[in-house]
Formats: sequence, C-alpha cells, structure tokens
Amino acid sequence: MEKLKIAIQKSGRLHDDSVEMLKQCGMSFSAVGNKLIASVSNFPLEILFLRDDDIPQYVQDGVADIGILGENVVVEKSKQVEITERLGFGKCRLSIAVPRAAEFGGISFLEGKRIATSYPKLLTQFLQKHKVNATIEEISGSVEIATGIGLADAVCDIVSSGSTLLTNGLKEAELVFNSEAVLISGSLTTSKKDILEKLLFRIRAVNKAKKFKYVLLNIPTNKIEAVKNVLPGMKSPTILPLALEGWSSLHSVISEDDFWTVIDKLKDVGAEGILIVPIEKMVL
Repeated sequence: MEKLKIAIQKSGRLHDDSVEMLKQCGMSFSAVGNKLIASVSNFPLEILFLRDDDIPQYVQDGVADIGILGENVVVEKSKQVEITERLGFGKCRLSIAVPRAAEFGGISFLEGKRIATSYPKLLTQFLQKHKVNATIEEISGSVEIATGIGLADAVCDIVSSGSTLLTNGLKEAELVFNSEAVLISGSLTTSKKDILEKLLFRIRAVNKAKKFKYVLLNIPTNKIEAVKNVLPGMKSPTILPLALEGWSSLHSVISEDDFWTVIDKLKDVGAEGILIVPIEKMVL
C-alpha cells in the first residue's frame, strides 16, 4: 500500500509536540536512537526526522509529501509548498530586541543600525514595509549574543517566553511576525491526497477536543430549564434521572474560553457535584 511521507523536526522546539500530536491521532510508531525514518504500523504513514530548515525543500522536491514546522520557516524559505493546516501548537513570534539600556522610541530607532538575524527575508520585508534602512547581519544560531559581542545594535529572533532575551541583557522592542506550527504539503497523487484527508480528519478531531470540556453535574429537576439556558451544549444537554427523587444528572460540553464564566452561572442556579472531564477527540 502506498504511504504518505511526513517530515517532522529531528530535534528542537516542535519535535515533542509533533510526535505527541501524531500519537494522539492514533499513530503507532517508535523513533529509536538516531534513526531518521519511522514507519507507522496502523496507518499508511512514514515519518522522516529532519532539520526544520530542510523540511520545505524536501517537501518541494517530493522526498517528503507533507511536513510539520514553524510558519516562520515556511515563509523564510519561500519554497513551492502550501500551508494545509494550522496546528495550534508551537506558537511564538519573531521580534526585534535591543539592549535593555537602549532608549527605544519606535521603529525609527532602527534607522542605520545593524540587526543580526537568522531570518533575513522576513526582516527585510518588515524593514521595507516601514521604510527603514538598516544593515542585516545574517547569522545562524546564538543570535541573542550578537549585541553583547559588538556584532550588531539589535537582533531579530524567535521569542517564546522572552527569558533568553532577559538572560542576554535584551528587551523585546518590535513584533515582526507571529508564528505557529503548520502542516505543509507539496504535489500529491490522488491516493496520497486521500490519505492526507484521513490524517487531517484525525488532527482536527484532536485539536477540536482541546477547545472544549465535558461537564457532568447534578441539578434539581425543577431547575433544568435554568441550567439549559446557561449550558446549551453542542445541540442540547443530555439529561438522566437520578435515583434520588427530584434530581437529575445533566451532561454537556462547554467551550474552554467560556469555562469559568459558565461554571459560576451553574453554581448560581443550583448545580451540585460538578465534574469536568477533558475530551480526547471530538468528531462533529
């Protein structure tokens, strides 16, 4: 049977989350030692473990059919690939940072400055958009030390928590690009497109579930209508009679965004024994 080949990071920021997502999608595989290829035993998928910077090229050339990597790398590399799905993890930002002692008064501060980065294309687009003339010092790795060693006046690098900037005496000054993990694809045969659709179905079910919680609660039967107004669920809540006369058990699904507000309202209308359960997958 033909297999879909997916490239993910061999190591790095997105590796663990990519592996975890595939396993949540029911993929059974093991990556042993420095092995660069793993075959999924229960789905027509083969996993290639590669450097993230190389993934767009491999997908463009058809060595891999699809890949998981940061959107920042996709845009920077500018290969002939398509973003097929945003995956919701690995969120970060490409930002310009300056020494903490610098009096940064806006983008004009960068005029005539030297900026060190591993993302010259994205930085060039940003500077052109804001009509700023600056010198780009392209380096790979350890960008954050560039100001400390006198190579540059500012840096443009990936930021997640910001702790690395603080450690190196920098402060975040300007946002250049927001990024997250994405799934990219190249040119696929009809059969591989079918496999990809099956994989996307699983990915979407897993990611949809993360946005909701399953709630079970006990409520006086005469308060059910009040609860239904607070907690309508995906269509309508499930209601079951309890052994205790005059009480019912109500089951429903609530959005993670509305979670605490809804819980407070449920308590106000008399709900008791509220149990919240995470949802593993959600198929709509």
